[in-house]
Amino acid sequence: MPPAFLTLPERTVKPRTTGLTHVLDKGRTIASISAVLAGAGAYIDVWKFGWGTAYLDEGLPDKLALLSTAGIRSCLGGTLLEIAWMQGKVEQCLDWAGQAGFDSIEVSRGVAPMSMADKHELLARAAARFVVLSEVGSKDPDDSRTADQWTKEIAGDLDAGASWVITEGRESGTVGIYHSDGSVREDIVAAAVRGASVDKLLFEAPRKDQQAWLIRAFGPDVNLANIPCDEAIALETLRLGLRADTCAVTRQRQPV
Repeated sequence: MPPAFLTLPERTVKPRTTGLTHVLDKGRTIASISAVLAGAGAYIDVWKFGWGTAYLDEGLPDKLALLSTAGIRSCLGGTLLEIAWMQGKVEQCLDWAGQAGFDSIEVSRGVAPMSMADKHELLARAAARFVVLSEVGSKDPDDSRTADQWTKEIAGDLDAGASWVITEGRESGTVGIYHSDGSVREDIVAAAVRGASVDKLLFEAPRKDQQAWLIRAFGPDVNLANIPCDEAIALETLRLGLRADTCAVTRQRQPV
């Protein structure tokens, strides 16, 4: 247990539905996952197996067992399901994910030529068997969808069965809700919030400056996604104002 002599912002505790920390696994070893969980398991809520890494990972059963024991939701990345959709193999993908032991699945249309109607049909199919995290936004830096389109897609995904909606930022933090230099597209973040309450949104924020901006804007219990696995504790210090970027929330000088 950490010490308790400082006055810090209140935080939700696991199992959380708000203040989620969603980390991105790019293909870690079982040993490295064990090490991360030993030090930071209390601060991680969703563990996403990025892209198609889970499809190739021979250690997947042991990894999923570790995550289950730690009370961390395992999530299959959306790109793999998009590829399955393009090949007409959605049911096979969902069957495999269920048999493997995933409890969550991401539904996106970041690379596939998928209409909104197609996405909502896929969401409904996945939501019948898994907790679904949908993703809105493209991985294409030249994507030109408007703020109003972001709002409508987010609201539509929730209506179609998504439990949370992830706003695209990629692991680079340079697309979707971010400009190419990583700065926040504030109009798109505002559009996302018009489509859903903040507690239903997971903002991809792989960079410290992005995390800090979102915490200052929405508070310590904002849901943040695509966090590097090794940075869960660093993010928690940002949430609690234990870092210069967000320490204004803890500047409460007490009388001696």
